[in-house]
Amino acid sequence: MTIEMKNISKSFFTTKVLDNVQFSLKSGEIHALMGENGAGKSTLMKVLTGVYTKDSGEILLDGIPVNFKHPIEAEKKGICFVYQELNSVPDMTVEENLFLGRELRKTSFGVLNKKAMKQKTKEVSGELGVSLNPDAVLGNLSVGQQQLVEIAKALLVKASVIILDEPTAALSEKEVQRLFSVVRTLKTRGVSFIYISHRMEEIFELCDRVTVMRDGQYIGTEIVSKTGSEKLIEMMIGRKLGNLFCKEQVEPGKEVLQVSGLTKNRIFSDISFSVREGEILGVSGLMGAGRTEIMKTIFGCMKADSGTITIFGETIPLNALTPKLAREKGIAFITEDRKTEGLMIEESIEKNISLTNFNKITRHRTILDKQKEQMLSTDAVKKFRIKSTGIDHKCGFLSGGNQQKVVFAKWLSTDPKILILDEPTRGVDVGAKQEIYGIIMKMVKKGTAVIMVSSDLPEIIGLSDRVMVISEGKNAGILPKNLATQKNIMTLATGGTIHADK
Repeated sequence: MTIEMKNISKSFFTTKVLDNVQFSLKSGEIHALMGENGAGKSTLMKVLTGVYTKDSGEILLDGIPVNFKHPIEAEKKGICFVYQELNSVPDMTVEENLFLGRELRKTSFGVLNKKAMKQKTKEVSGELGVSLNPDAVLGNLSVGQQQLVEIAKALLVKASVIILDEPTAALSEKEVQRLFSVVRTLKTRGVSFIYISHRMEEIFELCDRVTVMRDGQYIGTEIVSKTGSEKLIEMMIGRKLGNLFCKEQVEPGKEVLQVSGLTKNRIFSDISFSVREGEILGVSGLMGAGRTEIMKTIFGCMKADSGTITIFGETIPLNALTPKLAREKGIAFITEDRKTEGLMIEESIEKNISLTNFNKITRHRTILDKQKEQMLSTDAVKKFRIKSTGIDHKCGFLSGGNQQKVVFAKWLSTDPKILILDEPTRGVDVGAKQEIYGIIMKMVKKGTAVIMVSSDLPEIIGLSDRVMVISEGKNAGILPKNLATQKNIMTLATGGTIHADK
């Protein structure tokens, strides 16, 4: 199947989100769609599949004009959209999810044909080259396995085109490679893919062509093998990127946080480290190693079984440590899941920033000063360059990068002395990444101690002064800047050892 989208435009109220956009897909190709958060990538695909109605333009399937009114119509024509937020029911089985709304019956209105559905589930698993247990509860599977179930749904309806929106955002490296293997296998069978991703290395490893969008407009299409990352970044952000990490040398001050022997049974054990003023301590390791749980324990979201946490010279009793106390001691925690833990997604920018800053916007800690609230949020929007219509803009309608900036704004407005960052740039485009790195460096130059958990090794290496590697719930080692290489980090993360001269 071939797809042509010509001069596609779409507005929401007075905001034009797509402006005469072009896109084409050849039969049997993997075509990347790139652009900063808010560039219009997902919106364009939603227009293609009938989620949104275009204002103008033309869509051709194999040269024939189409105008889908609903995603089901697109699905019947062989176009399936696997969303970044998976559309699955976690309490149902793999089989039940696969056939939800398309159940097989023994007669037209008869009982379900469980045997046929179970057999079909096994068949489609075979097509993917994986083993999906039809009776497994979906919520018990890894995110990578759930992603494959979504692709299996597309195969059930004989999809010719599968749209993948940021498919690897929450996957381990092993799951990423398994997904790529599935995509390549399906490509050999004539299935085409539209691959939306911010991850440059994935585009060069997997895709044939790449189309770049910026601010709702079509910028250009390149053959992947004949272009480079610098060219694509310049197309995406409209300028040369320069030094991505903005890393400046800052002389660390005194120790502000000491963790010793921290243990949480069956999750992590004997974790010891310290961090100083003006220092970035990177925390690396494989997914599931316990990194997030360690940070949540330091912030008081989880209770440790043993060990000590000392903040500015004061050892805090483990049973007394709560997020409220951690905040009072000067700690801010930006979580990896901004949509469920970091933001009130249905509320405005103003309400989200106010949430952590009541002491700044109230009189006598009880009476809300509306003028102060508005000034705080207005200043934050300007300071953090949050692209929005104003402080009343609902966070759910912001791009991913701007949502993350709101999370930074609400926490950094508390003037923290210790900043914990868990995957601070996950799902964020390269331009927004650079802005976030700049924000982090400003905090460091002010003397803030930063602990940064990240699965992005170039990010960890580019920003950190030291790197602590967590392997299977244990501290595998803390590497100084000169030894913090990808090879050494991965060696420790996988249970190996390194020598001081490497």
